[in-house]
Amino acid sequence: MFENLSDRLDRSFKLLKGEGRITEINVAETLKDVRRALLDADVNYKVAKQFTDTVKEKALGQNVLTAVKPSQLMVKIVHDELAELMGGTAAEIDLTGSPAIILMSGLQGSGKTTFTGKLANMLKTKKGRKPLLVACDVYRPAAIEQLRILGEQIGVPVYSEPENKNPVQIAQNAIKEAKANGNNLVIVDTAGRLAIDEQMMQEIAAIKNAIEPSETLFVVDAMTGQDAVNTAKEFNDRLNFDGVVLTKLDGDTRGGAALSIRTVVTKPIKFVGTGEKMDALDVFHPGRMADRILGMGDIVSLVERAQEQYDEEEAKRLQKKIAKNQFDFNDFIAQIHQIKKMGNLKDLAAMIPGVGKALKNVDIDDNAFKSIEAIIYSMTPAERTNPAILNGSRRQRIAQGSGTNVQEVNRLIKQFDETRKMMRMLTNAKPGAGKKLPSFRK
Repeated sequence: MFENLSDRLDRSFKLLKGEGRITEINVAETLKDVRRALLDADVNYKVAKQFTDTVKEKALGQNVLTAVKPSQLMVKIVHDELAELMGGTAAEIDLTGSPAIILMSGLQGSGKTTFTGKLANMLKTKKGRKPLLVACDVYRPAAIEQLRILGEQIGVPVYSEPENKNPVQIAQNAIKEAKANGNNLVIVDTAGRLAIDEQMMQEIAAIKNAIEPSETLFVVDAMTGQDAVNTAKEFNDRLNFDGVVLTKLDGDTRGGAALSIRTVVTKPIKFVGTGEKMDALDVFHPGRMADRILGMGDIVSLVERAQEQYDEEEAKRLQKKIAKNQFDFNDFIAQIHQIKKMGNLKDLAAMIPGVGKALKNVDIDDNAFKSIEAIIYSMTPAERTNPAILNGSRRQRIAQGSGTNVQEVNRLIKQFDETRKMMRMLTNAKPGAGKKLPSFRK
């Protein structure tokens, strides 16, 4: 997402000429191009105009420090305004109540049911909540089954009444069930439609009035662009929801919804969905998103993802094994699995400042580790634990078992040996001692 917008903005800033001061003359062409870039990204016209007017007002007459070029100062102003446009700061979800109740709303196909599962998983693992999912979509035949399958995947119970066609009654009964079973969080998945209709609005309004949720979220597919913004406005006029969820941000979306929706409905974007997996859900941080739009990466989110997979006890155990030169292929494959849990590889690379642009046209396959895993899984337990026994005949057998060739097996073993030496060298190095790291290529 935002790749085209990032490129256009980058070109726009290069148009800014002159030294010492930003004036109406040297900023005019840049802001005209910035506005075009926003409109091409499907940003609402009024929002784009208001945005460039604000940037112009803040930029005009700004003195440029000797160490800073006008274009760099403009990037800073645009960054701050982009963050402000998207809400300024991350918005918290309201979990008050016993149990706390979250009501989901949105059109059919927006990813509402999948998001319901993701949110339950996030609040269970990160907030220690004991959620209950409620299937209140009484129209779509597969909706209850879909929620039940998602509940099984994340270990969360699902309340449903397949024969009952009254969603208000189902929601009320589910809350009683939650209180009886000690569930301190109830997430209600409601029916969506292919388009907004009166029956749909009356039904979800009736559910909201009956259960009085602490949080009502509107789920919208980011790939629908300005249609997403218009739909959000109509829902908000009727429901007065508390926050927006943008799904499918990993898809081919121009990003206009993310940049427009906050201004049009005056409600914060609270979460963004970035994939199909149950952990592919992020809290929306406007400043970090502005960083990514302007090609600055998002190192904070990258570190947070790494910390989520970091196990202190496991790290201590590994350190001891490395110090004794006992790091083996079992440990190696475990580290690969931790990296994969952090998310899409290209998405992770884009979070590193400067790397996103460099890899723009490079196809990073999420199965990049597939052949490495196949080779390691084709080893016997003894071979994984003691790589020193991997002679020629064993390597031939591993190549056949993994669908690779002996050269690939040899390359992996050589790289593994280099990595093990490097890790031991770093573990045993004195503080401040500089060491040259061997290269590791796939």
